[in-house]
Order: sequence, then C-alpha cells, then structure tokens
Amino acid sequence: MTGISTTGNVLDHLTSTSKYAEEPKTNELGRAEFLNLLMVKMQNQDPLNPQDDTAFIAELAQFSELEEIEKLNKNFSGFSASMMSNQALQASSLVGRKVTVPGDESYLAMNDVISGSVTLPATTTDLQVDIYGENGSLLESVPLGLQTRGDVVFRWDGKFMEVNGELLDWQSGEENGRAPGKYRFEVTASIDGEPTRIETALSANVNSVTLGADGKLTLNLAGIGPVAMSDVKQFN
Repeated sequence: MTGISTTGNVLDHLTSTSKYAEEPKTNELGRAEFLNLLMVKMQNQDPLNPQDDTAFIAELAQFSELEEIEKLNKNFSGFSASMMSNQALQASSLVGRKVTVPGDESYLAMNDVISGSVTLPATTTDLQVDIYGENGSLLESVPLGLQTRGDVVFRWDGKFMEVNGELLDWQSGEENGRAPGKYRFEVTASIDGEPTRIETALSANVNSVTLGADGKLTLNLAGIGPVAMSDVKQFN
C-alpha cells in the first residue's frame, strides 16, 4: 500500500502545482486538465491491480508528444500563411508586365508588340508565320525563310515583323498596320520536305493576379484569360 500512497503524494503535488497555472484560453485539453483527469483515474483504480509507473510515464509522454505536434502545426501554419502573403506580394508586381506562355493567341495593344517563339527540331528552309483575325480569317502570311534548329524569336507590331533581332523586308497588307485586337498565330516549317506545325509561345500583358485558397497563383492575361503561374515560360 506504500506504493499507492507515494503515487498519491506525487499526484497531489502535481495537482496543487497545476492550480496556479494559467487557465487555458480555448476549449482544448490543457496540461492541467490532463493531470487532473489522470489523478482521478489513478485514485479510482483497483488497489489490487494499480497502474504501474511505466504506464503512468507512457501517458505523460504521449501527452507531451501531442503538445509538440500541436506546436509544430501552429508554427507550420504561421510559416505557410507568411509564405502565401509573400508570394502574393511578389505576384502583384507582375501586373502590367508581360509574360510568355504556350499558346497561339494573344492581344495586340495600341503601340505595342506581340512577341513569340518557336523551337525547331531541325533546320528548315521555309519557316512561315500565318496570322489570323478574331473571326478566323487569314490576315497575314509572313515568310521567315531559312532558320536553323533551335529557338526562333519573332516580334510583330501589326505592321512589321522582326526575327531574332533583325527586321524583315516585309510589311503588313494594311497600310497603317493591323488594329489592336486579338490575333492567332500558326507557325509552319518545312522539315525533310514535309510541312510541320510548330507549337508557339506568345507574350501577353498581365491584367491581374489571383491567389487561390490552395496557394497557387493564376495570372489573368489580356486576350488569353487565366493561366497558371507554373505555365509561364518567361517573364519579359
């Protein structure tokens, strides 16, 4: 019976100490409540089959582990919120800038240009860019001629076309150039004598940025619509 009284004294000491602890501010089970419940459990245990010290220590260890997990979760939640806030702040700086994304459509603004790029799998003797209007009609066919394997970058302002930094001896069929609006680009290369469609990436203005509940950023692009930040190939 000596063992039982000794355990009771320890619990009495723990209980008296816990009375001076700060009252928990939430409905969650705190350390004081846990010790009180544990004391009641031990006071009402079978004297002929008392809980041994190993079980007592195990319950305390389990509670401590839960406390550490809770602290870790709170710290991680705070870190996650801070990261999302920082990400949103950085993304807001993209508004008004241009990005390049995969696709064949973009919007030509007044006194602006549309930049595009393609990656050729092989050298071609005949690279051509066809430009279509919003109604689907073919407006311009621009021959880019011989281009070697790799990246080819072009810029179109509605009237003139520049390829890899050089202005082509070509201009739009419209004397004053094409009006601002949405345009679609198709790039075709003659490779091994066969016409081959080449995927394009075009520049577009960022109108706004949306931060989703999942922390993912979506860019709303002029003439294109919503595009995931992860799909951006280049920030211009």
